[in-house]
Amino acid sequence: MKTLDQIRAGLPVYPIEVDFPDISRWQKSNTGVDYIHTFDSGIAGPHVMVMALTHGNEVSGAIAVDALLQMRPKPLQGRITLGFANVDAYLKFDINNPDATRYIDEDMNRVWSAARLDGKGDSVELRRARALRPLIDSVDYLLDIHSMHEESPPLMMSGPLEKGLRFAAQIGVPTNVIADAGHPNGKRMRDYGGFGDVNSPRNALLVETGQHFSARSRDVALDTASRFLAATGVMDIMQLSHFLKLAYPVTQRFLQVTQPVVAKTMDFAFSRDFRGLELIKTAGTTIATDNGTDIVTPYDDCVIVQPSLRHLGPNVTVMRLAKLLAYSPANIDEHT
Repeated sequence: MKTLDQIRAGLPVYPIEVDFPDISRWQKSNTGVDYIHTFDSGIAGPHVMVMALTHGNEVSGAIAVDALLQMRPKPLQGRITLGFANVDAYLKFDINNPDATRYIDEDMNRVWSAARLDGKGDSVELRRARALRPLIDSVDYLLDIHSMHEESPPLMMSGPLEKGLRFAAQIGVPTNVIADAGHPNGKRMRDYGGFGDVNSPRNALLVETGQHFSARSRDVALDTASRFLAATGVMDIMQLSHFLKLAYPVTQRFLQVTQPVVAKTMDFAFSRDFRGLELIKTAGTTIATDNGTDIVTPYDDCVIVQPSLRHLGPNVTVMRLAKLLAYSPANIDEHT
């Protein structure tokens, strides 16, 4: 049975097309939490947050937040908070082992439940999440910027609720919107507290900008963050025009994740070189094997979402399966 290092050695090696910003200049802040900065208009309005580096090697969000911080945004109303989450992992990035600094001790995007945050557990990521928590508790609208292990079209992860779908439609990018309930091994920041409550006006989105180190991912992060800030009403889109990098508008496609594919063993392999958003026409088609057991599509027109073996291990989600969703949002001028 192959080790994880052996599996990674057989996967594509992607060039690093972007510069990693030096974020040390943003350590001292006005929020009482290092690397988190707030810009307050002094006028009543929503508290809007753009977060980068929930995973330490996902640099596109860091580039976008660094650029926004440099412009010292002046919100029209409410306040804007810009920040970097897993700074410790980012500062340990090694170009010779780019997959190793997703986190230090554990995935920071699996700890966002009261049980974990209030529990007795301890890790680099839990300590940082606990420091961020009081500020995030005050956020009305959150954009959490991520990127992907493999080269793939960008995705907006709206969460399982209709309010997330409507918010994604209001922002209008990227083309593919994924309605999903997260991961079985822990709660994401996107789903924390009121963000994941159907009865709360608070709302959050998670954007996957593309492959971690691509120039296109950088452009998607800048563009999406700008449209998010404009959609929430805290900035005018013309204030951000120099960050708009993509064709707009797009015709969005909505997909509903129905189930994860979770590896049971290290002897897991895809049936072909999936990169994401492949549509498998026929139910019962073999898409992977796990220790000799076939994994097949459960229905016709099954879409593969975010396949990757770079962090393969027992109980790790290696891809998700989705179906096309007939969704036509009404009144998308509202974002709740």
